[in-house]
Amino acid sequence: MTTDTTGTVARDGDSRPGGPADSPFIRACRRRPVPHTPVWFMRQAGRSLPEYREIRASVPMLESCRRPELVTEITLQPVRRHGVDAAILFSDIVVPVAAAGIDLDIVPGTGPVVAEPIRTAADVERIRRITRDDVSYVDEAVRQLVVELGDTPLIGFAGAPFTLASYLVEGGPSRTHAKTKALMYGDPELWHALCARLAEVTLAFLRVQIEAGVSAVQLFDSWAGALSEADYRRFVLPHSTTVLSGLVDAGVPRIHFGVGTAELLGAMGEAGADVVGVDWRTPLDVATGRIGADKAVQGNLDPCVLLAPWPVVEAEVRRILEQGRAAPGHVFNLGHGVLPETDPEVLTRVVALVHELSSRRADQG
Repeated sequence: MTTDTTGTVARDGDSRPGGPADSPFIRACRRRPVPHTPVWFMRQAGRSLPEYREIRASVPMLESCRRPELVTEITLQPVRRHGVDAAILFSDIVVPVAAAGIDLDIVPGTGPVVAEPIRTAADVERIRRITRDDVSYVDEAVRQLVVELGDTPLIGFAGAPFTLASYLVEGGPSRTHAKTKALMYGDPELWHALCARLAEVTLAFLRVQIEAGVSAVQLFDSWAGALSEADYRRFVLPHSTTVLSGLVDAGVPRIHFGVGTAELLGAMGEAGADVVGVDWRTPLDVATGRIGADKAVQGNLDPCVLLAPWPVVEAEVRRILEQGRAAPGHVFNLGHGVLPETDPEVLTRVVALVHELSSRRADQG
């Protein structure tokens, strides 16, 4: 018997009714029958919401991630407004790396910028292993949110080793990942040492969130789509597997997501997640064929569709729900994050439409 951190006791993957563990979101992740298709949005807590822009107006990004009361409020905003089936912790993928001793900042309009990029084995040694005390503000925020959310599940998350390594090697965001690939190809031993250390940090960060009470976790490998399948398997898959397999006893569903990963979906499915996120480029029925019938899928409305007239949005939502039926479990989401210029009312309408259409189908089934 293992303790399910959603507040129920799980035996052989089954949980008692009630609470987040019995929510449509967790049931879909575990490939169980659901009363409706659950829906949440990546970056649902963010710049598309006027209440978010107001609360963040004078607070830098990293500071906002380190203030539990602020994290709690921002995380709750889209749940109140949209009625989504899950909340996702407001944070950033570089938070644990900063806690591990890397000097970085999140620059508005640019993203994470690293003061001293990783170049040598000595640089890798600068990345400390982290404990709960290093990210106590995350632990506190999760505990506050679990109380506030009640039966609504909270998703914790972290960046995957490859994506974190890319930021650390490049010194910031990159379109080509040229320095990252040069290190990968030119010094595989150093590359694997860096990713192994980042896998340790990521695993520890996710465990803090799980022990504090999140109901599921998502591992973001935002830049993995820059690689071929062969390179992904050689340089990335072992380290993502370390993280995801390291949580096999944690009692919560594990989601794995990357952008531009159509050719990598099969390999990503091997990394150990229960759910594989799919971007908008690959239809969900096609993705399911690549991932395998033993995984749920998440996705995959193009975020730009939300800027189109409502009849276009509705037609795309219907298409995705229909294609999602090919999977043993489907969590409706976008194929990437909510764009800042998105009208929040459209997101609210999408949630209602997904619930309406999928509930009707469940009743007919």
